[in-house]
Amino acid sequence: MKTLTAQMSGAGGQWRLYVVLYGESEWPTVRFESGPVPTGADRREALSSLGYEVAPGAAWTWIEDSKQPDDDSTPVILIAAVDVREQEGATA
Repeated sequence: MKTLTAQMSGAGGQWRLYVVLYGESEWPTVRFESGPVPTGADRREALSSLGYEVAPGAAWTWIEDSKQPDDDSTPVILIAAVDVREQEGATA
């Protein structure tokens, strides 16, 4: 089964989780209300609502970025990524 990448990003406010679909103009997306980082269970539920699941053996990885990478005084943007696959019988 083909794997894709799901990413989640946030900068201290609203979080957005999406599945990267190259060549598509819109990606399946879930937005979380402002607050703490969505839990693993929250992310799993969001992926499921889009018709995806974390690929066996995959784990979330995190990096930080900034709107102005050369200025370390600007707010940090956190980006997480994980390999996902379509759920059996799901259409995303």
